[in-house]
Amino acid sequence: MIRKIRSTDSAVILNVINDAAQVYKGAIPPDCWKEPYMTSKELEKELERGVEFYGWFEGDVLAAVMGIQPVKDVTLIRHAYVLTSHQRRGLGEKLLNHLVGLAKTQEIYVETWTAARWAVQFYQKNGFELIPKEGRSKLRRYWTVSDRHAESSVC
Repeated sequence: MIRKIRSTDSAVILNVINDAAQVYKGAIPPDCWKEPYMTSKELEKELERGVEFYGWFEGDVLAAVMGIQPVKDVTLIRHAYVLTSHQRRGLGEKLLNHLVGLAKTQEIYVETWTAARWAVQFYQKNGFELIPKEGRSKLRRYWTVSDRHAESSVC
């Protein structure tokens, strides 16, 4: 079942993000990796910036999270993670389709690490296209990321 996650449930959001993000260890630039991958303070900032999180629940277990954020004239899909133990079941696709349906703009963007080929393929399989020439400028316009993060990402 998909439902909006309250900001007071930050501990369960972080649990999913930090579990699923382990796959990036060794794949993304070492200077971009840290543990935990997302801290409670970083999550708090994302919530303050307007990211709304939705989750796939199996009973009482939050198995997947994904955020949506209106920014200027577009909608961003943010922080898409599925618990390691629940991957390869289509939960990410169900959440993505749900959030695309909630978008209030026609332009919807996602950002992920270039080295995370599995993530790039996931978004492409679900109808998103890489923006090779404009990607960096869109990252700068719509996301708040470091220069190093931007140069290591695709949009």
